[in-house]
Amino acid sequence: MSKKLGFRKALETKVKKSQVAAKKKAISIFTAMSVVHVDEEEPGYGEVRHVEKVLPKGDFYIGEWCDGLPHGSGKYLWTDGCMYVGEWFKGKIMGKGKFCWPSGATYEGEFKSGFMDGQGTFTGFSGDSYKGSWIMNLKHGQGIKNYYNGDYYEGEWRSGYHEGQGKYQWHNGNHYDGQWRNGLMNGYGTMVWSNGNSYEGSWEDGFPKGNGTFRWPDGSSYVGVWCKDGKEINGTYNPSDSSTENPDWDPRVVFLEYLTDCKICPGERMSILPSKKMPHWPGMSKSNDGRQRRMSDGKLNCRSWSSDMHDVSTTSEGDFKDGDDGIESLCLEDSVSRGSCVQFKMSRRRQGQTISKGHKNYELMLNLQLGIRHSVGRPGPAISLDLKSSAFDPKEKVWTKFPPEGSKHTPPHQSSEFKWKDYCPLVFRTLRKLFDVDAADYMISICGNDALRELSSPGKSGSFFYLTNDDRYMIKTIKKAEVKVLIRMLPAYYDHVRSFENTLVTKFYGLHCVKLTGTAQKKVRFVIMGNLLCTHYTIHRRFDLKGSSHGRTTSKPESEIDQSTTLKDLDLNYIFRLEKMWFEEFCRQVDKDCELLEQERIMDYSLLIGFHFREVPTPLNSEAVTPTGNEDHENEEAPRLSQTGKDHADSEPSGRSSIRLGINMPARIEKTVRKTDETQLVGEPTGVCYDVILFFGIIDILQDYDITKKLEHAYKSMQYDPTSISAVDPKQYSKRFRDFIFKVFVEDT
Repeated sequence: MSKKLGFRKALETKVKKSQVAAKKKAISIFTAMSVVHVDEEEPGYGEVRHVEKVLPKGDFYIGEWCDGLPHGSGKYLWTDGCMYVGEWFKGKIMGKGKFCWPSGATYEGEFKSGFMDGQGTFTGFSGDSYKGSWIMNLKHGQGIKNYYNGDYYEGEWRSGYHEGQGKYQWHNGNHYDGQWRNGLMNGYGTMVWSNGNSYEGSWEDGFPKGNGTFRWPDGSSYVGVWCKDGKEINGTYNPSDSSTENPDWDPRVVFLEYLTDCKICPGERMSILPSKKMPHWPGMSKSNDGRQRRMSDGKLNCRSWSSDMHDVSTTSEGDFKDGDDGIESLCLEDSVSRGSCVQFKMSRRRQGQTISKGHKNYELMLNLQLGIRHSVGRPGPAISLDLKSSAFDPKEKVWTKFPPEGSKHTPPHQSSEFKWKDYCPLVFRTLRKLFDVDAADYMISICGNDALRELSSPGKSGSFFYLTNDDRYMIKTIKKAEVKVLIRMLPAYYDHVRSFENTLVTKFYGLHCVKLTGTAQKKVRFVIMGNLLCTHYTIHRRFDLKGSSHGRTTSKPESEIDQSTTLKDLDLNYIFRLEKMWFEEFCRQVDKDCELLEQERIMDYSLLIGFHFREVPTPLNSEAVTPTGNEDHENEEAPRLSQTGKDHADSEPSGRSSIRLGINMPARIEKTVRKTDETQLVGEPTGVCYDVILFFGIIDILQDYDITKKLEHAYKSMQYDPTSISAVDPKQYSKRFRDFIFKVFVEDT
């Protein structure tokens, strides 16, 4: 321990000394340097020239310059000692380059909009190094990592963690070769110790779990079932002819002793990400004659900027420019199908109406919160993921009476008497565990002091939607027929989400019913789901896609379309470009999810897509909020990793999600245009692309092909093209849905 502390202190001292030296060097450079006027005449539009510029905060740029922005090759030095040398594109760090930290750490490789993105090599001041693939500052793909303590890893990465197939070699001679998940040994793999002992078998969260075999160099072995807590360990010792081991050997020694020398090195952290040092160039959208002009990616700035350099600033650690307070909307050439300019109006109110006292559904909300608190807080047996078939029985439901004065099992309350029903409580309790939902957090989100919010109006189905205050959960009222569909498909749904961690289908957390007493005897059934678009990012556009054309356009007039508007198939004017690895996984998962829905005779589902423009200048004033209500514009950077204390790129603010299929995915979208046919679902690519953060998932999966839908199909088929309507046989629906989605999503080449 003392050696480690001494090593850490030595590193900290080294960093402090190097930072002081770098700052002194930068100050001496900047104070001796003055602006070099290369051309006295105003350059023409599109003309590239070489400049040396001292910027207002003391930063310095030398290199190629075009239309008031760095463009081409150039060097940028910050006053804190950071430096970038490489390619620029219209004011953005883009292409190949090298970023240097004051500590002496460097990254050399590909950049995209200031992010380390592509192939690159990071070399840390302490001796850490990583060579491989990056996405948005995170190690992602194939890569090789050398740790400062002598450890070594070669294999697959995802969102900054070892994930997939990989080999980790410890400096003491131990090594593991096998599957990983979230930076831990998980799946099937082999651990070999330096003394020749080995374990081959299943792993979970860094420890042997399940079937496995421990072997000694003399050939003897222990074969059995392994578990960290020791209670479920059960196996057989098989001695060899030359065995010297004790036949009463305790397998727990593997956990208590052998694995203590197999800790994963945390690795070195970057003091600040290059993307957070990106210069902010106010003149980006200003032409030479002072008029507003369209930028290359189709965006228009909403404000005229001075053409000189007095307002340029860069973001440094803990620093953010707040000079955009006056921007209250932004304009993109992004009309849904009409070709004109659509205003993205920043909502100043959170989405939906808060259910406060006096609201018609206030009492229903209180009943719901009381019921959830009772259901989730009720003690139960230890949860096993292997459920018996009886847990899925439609008769498996629990009624609880809630009198106002309270009872032995329920608290007193101010609402009228009601009854509460839990459907298949053990199944949904297990699903919450499977989806990593903490029971306390779940109760606080739904039953805390903050009221729910009712979204504006019910959909065609007549269902109402309620959103929790933290936007994590959505509560939807459903019909009795939909309850029956969910309970019927629950066994297959459970097996599916357990088998496919990255499934895109809706996550269900609970199914309940409130029965009001009195003359009405009204029953309200509802399901609790995850909110797919819960994010600190502003969702600039959202689409609901089915692959059909009849009636698939927004009913809102163009002037009323804003960020909260859900657009449809005929409004779509983009194709979505995913990196090869993500695209292949996306195709596989859509196929698997559609197979489940087809098998369960489900139709009329859709793919909900929301995306955030990474390059859009959003309002930074404190009153402007995102459609989901989270007011964190200031921290709109790369998504953070899913765990803390691991080898990640930077210590990001809390509350962010890791990159997963359909969640926080970096992607490019390309603008499309429909030329002649108004029913053409996918337009022609224009070559105009945007960098986005993408969210998507399959929703509305509780509609089966019942007699009502069959009659709807027969009736509409006589009036319209049968292939254009939504109500079709589940097999035909699945094929049409997949065909359409695989045209809208393509591999980014």
